[in-house]
This record gives sequence, structure tokens and C-alpha cells, in this order.
Amino acid sequence: MAATKLSTLSTSPSPSSLSKPTTPFPLSSPKPLPKPFSHPKLPSLIHTQKPLFAASSKNPISDIFLPNKTCPDAQNSPTLSLHDDDDEKPREECGVVGIYGDPEASRLSYLALHALQHRGQEGAGIVSVHNDVLQSVTGVGLVSEVFNESKLDQLPGDIAIGHVRYSTAGSSMLKNVQPFVAGYRFGSVGVAHNGNLVNYKALRNKLEDNGSIFNTTSDTEVVLHLIAISKHRPFLLRIVDACEQLQGAYSMVFVTKDKLVAVRDPYGFRPLVMGRRSNGAVVFASETCALDLIEATYEREVFPGEVVVVDKDGVQSLCLMAHPQPKQCIFEHIYFALPNSVIYGRSVYDSRRAFGEILATEAPVDCDIVISVPDSGNVAARGYASKAGVPFEQGLLRSHYVGRTFIQPSQKIRDLGVRLKLHPVEAVLKGKRVVVVDDSIVRGTTSSKIVRLLKESGAKEVHMRIASPPIIASCYYGVDTPSSEELISNRMSVEEIRKFIGSDSLAFLPFESLKKYLAEDSPNFCYACFSGKYPVEPRELKVKRVGDFVDDGLNGSLESIDGGWVQANTSQKEATDKEPEDSVIKV
Repeated sequence: MAATKLSTLSTSPSPSSLSKPTTPFPLSSPKPLPKPFSHPKLPSLIHTQKPLFAASSKNPISDIFLPNKTCPDAQNSPTLSLHDDDDEKPREECGVVGIYGDPEASRLSYLALHALQHRGQEGAGIVSVHNDVLQSVTGVGLVSEVFNESKLDQLPGDIAIGHVRYSTAGSSMLKNVQPFVAGYRFGSVGVAHNGNLVNYKALRNKLEDNGSIFNTTSDTEVVLHLIAISKHRPFLLRIVDACEQLQGAYSMVFVTKDKLVAVRDPYGFRPLVMGRRSNGAVVFASETCALDLIEATYEREVFPGEVVVVDKDGVQSLCLMAHPQPKQCIFEHIYFALPNSVIYGRSVYDSRRAFGEILATEAPVDCDIVISVPDSGNVAARGYASKAGVPFEQGLLRSHYVGRTFIQPSQKIRDLGVRLKLHPVEAVLKGKRVVVVDDSIVRGTTSSKIVRLLKESGAKEVHMRIASPPIIASCYYGVDTPSSEELISNRMSVEEIRKFIGSDSLAFLPFESLKKYLAEDSPNFCYACFSGKYPVEPRELKVKRVGDFVDDGLNGSLESIDGGWVQANTSQKEATDKEPEDSVIKV
């Protein structure tokens, strides 16, 4: 059986005997195309958009990269990365970008990845296409640490894809940093993936049984193997064939010598948007904030279950497979996305402000000031303060110059980690009754430290308000969350959590109020982390716990992968029969 060979070096496409089709999707394809994807906002998604791309030779982006001003090299600027429990928020695994038709494609990708840096801080990479050759630069660290002028000079061409990733324990996994580039008998392909496949292990076992050799521990590599062994000849149908075997979450961008392809899973778990620059270049990105930075106009989302192909003939679209009710990740609006992004057709800023207003209405408390846990709690806190008619103050300041804390020797020293990141303003807090708004509580350890920090700084009372419902279940769709047993809301009532963190009162955003706010869009969101009801049930014996304890591909045996898996919740009967607990304690 064919085995895909991964490489971070330049990859030359193999000569292909595949004759160029006269139409993008030939009628003689060995497999009939899926039925057209119908969407109320787009009358027909099987179409071709023209004109062709006439990219200008002069691009203002080049002015940003001056010849003698380089960014620090990754090897000279290591990133603090070791994990401790101070940094306990759920983690979005990655962000992706794809650009077709701009002579500065790699530099635009570099800037777009900067805009997506919040989605992953431990690895970055870009693949570009020049003279039919896929060239790749990947590295461990922040975007600015991986790339400099000389690195970007190695990535010429008018097509590029990029990726930022997040991992957890231990060193970042160099071989797992995307985009991946693979050569197979018909050429070369690069891929960047945001999401997580719940049937990864079964697919990998099947491929290995048939002779495939894996070079990484990433589920994304499975996709490349499936493309390589597909019996279909047009590359597009190879992607369709591969994706029909995948279960879980995937928003992916692919690049070949002459095409850029964007794919989103049928449930649309992870976001992916499409935009266009003034010179006609087409851009795909995980968030609209990346489009804004590179001056691309937002056009629409890539719809759940859609494949979008961009080549010299324009933009073509078709349905990947029959698509069920969309189940978009609600945590994009609660925490992951930047406030200036539009996700799933909704302003993230408006959503977070509304969540704060709901808390002020349903869980009011007498207070003197409202503060936030920066930065993700800022907008919700402003919403709370405005609705409650109470001043919003900056009672906590976040340091943006501290990486993830790495000191481990004692609990007392670890407790100081929160002070590295959050600095209380005593002049604001002293003698005040304080409402502090945060986006979520995961294990509860950070919240308890924040409450103690505020009281030590003179706060008379501390009332915690959480702009999400209680998190009671793990995510298997591309979000790094602890096992359910580690989630404090899965083990304790709201009152027990209040006592644990030491606040004077505690209230979460009521689950039903969240759904009421989303109105007719409510059925289109995934609430598995709040309810334990999984749209795609993890049915394997084990499901990958994203990022944690996975072999880095450089040291350790293949068996060490097993340490990065947790027992799948194969029976959700009890969880699905129970309604979420009332998340508000009246005071």
C-alpha cells in the first residue's frame, strides 16, 4: 500500500500522466459528484466565479519587510512553554490561512498568521508554490520567531497556505508543526488543518496494516495518506474520497502546484471564512480578523460540508457530502475568537457584550465596580457594567510579555505564576465590592488564585460572574480541554465551586439564556462541553486528548502515543438525560 512521505524541505512534484481535464469536474470521473449543496444565502454552490486573477506586481506588503530588518531567529529566541495549572483555559488547537493569486502570498500569510496568533503560540509554518514546487518553512515558537526576511525569501510564489498550532505538555513537536507537505505519485500536496478526528486511531491502524508509514503523531497525516491511496484521479475527488472517511472536526486548506482547496466538515465545528483582496486574490482564514489585517474583504463562510477550489479558472464549489444540522463551536464566541472577528455570521464582540448583559440581568449583586479577567473577559465585563449601571474599572492588568509559566518546584512558587500575568491595581480595588467577570472556569485553580489576589489587594467583596455555562464535558473536536474528571463543574455544584474559589458569590451564564440569545441560530451550535451531548459520538475505545502527552516524533516510542488518549465517553445516557444545573446562585 502506498505510504505518504512527509517533508519539511522543498518538494518537487512528480511528473504526472494525468491529462489536464477540459472541465474542472469531468463527467467521466470514476465517482459521481455529490448533489449540489443548497444554502439559503447562496442559491447554488456548484459554480465558477471569474475573472481570472490579475495580481499586481507591486504590493504594499513588501514595504513592511525591509532588507536589513529581520525578526529574531527561532533558535535564538526560545519560547517559554512548560505547562502548569495557572494557564487552565481551553485551548483552540490552531489557525489556518490560504492565499491564491497574490505575488506576496507568503508575506500575506505571515501577517495573517500574526492575526491568528491567539489560536496557537507554539509552532508556525508556511508552504508556498513557485515554479510548480511546494516549498516549506516550519518551526517551533511564535510567528515572529519562526520567520524573518531570509525565511520569507525562501517562499516565493502567488499561492501559499499557513498554520499556527498550540500544543501542551513538554517541548513543542517539531515534526507535528504544520503545514505538512507530502509527495505521492501524481505530485505534491500541502495541508493545514484545524480540528480533531475522532476516528483517527482506527484510520491509522488500518493504513499501517496496509503498509503505510507515518512520520508524525498528528491526525492530519492520516488525511494525506488517504489522498495518496485514493483510486480517483482528479485531485479534488481524492480529497472528497478522503474526507468521506473522516469523522470529527476539520477545517482544512490544501495546496498543490496549481490549486488552493478549502474544506470544512459537514457539521462545521471549526470556523473557516473566505475573502478577496482588491487585486482578485482569494483568501481563506480561520477568522475574519486575519482578512482585516491583510486588507481582504470578507465574502462568506466556507459552508459546512463544502469544498471550495481556487485555480486559474476561478472559484468553484461543491458539496462534500450530505450535511446534517450544523454544530458550530459556541466557544468561538465565548473565548477563542478575537472580539473584532465575525464568526458564523455573528459579531464576537456583540455576543460577549450580550453575555455580560445577561449576567447583570439574571445574577445582579450590589457592587461598587466591575472588573474583568483580561483579556478574554473584557467585553463581557463592559456589558455587565453597562447593564448594571456600575463603573467598569481596570482592576487587573495583564502582562503581555510573559509566556506560559514554567516554574515547578513548589506549590508556593507556582502560585506566584498568576502574579506574573495578572497585576492587581490596589487603588481601584481597596475597600470596594467588586464584580469580576471571566469567560469560563475549567479546573478552578486560576479562579481561586484571582479571588485571593483581589482580596489581598483590599477588595471588600469579590463576586465572580462567568460569561459561559459550566463546562462539564471534554471536547473531542479540536479544543484542548482536560478530561471530564478534571473539570470542576463536572464534580461540584455551583455553591461548592464558590466555596472552593473563595468568592462571595458566583454565577454562570444560564444555558437556556444562552440559547435564547442565539434565537433561531441556537440549533446550529455545539454545546457538548456544557451538556455532554456529542453531535459526533466518540465511539473508539480511546479518543485523542488533543495536544497532551503526544510523542513529539523526535524522541520516545510510538507506544507513548497511548499516553495522550483518554477513555471515550461511549455511553452518554446519563449526561443526555440530565439538564444542565441551574448556573446562578442568587445573593
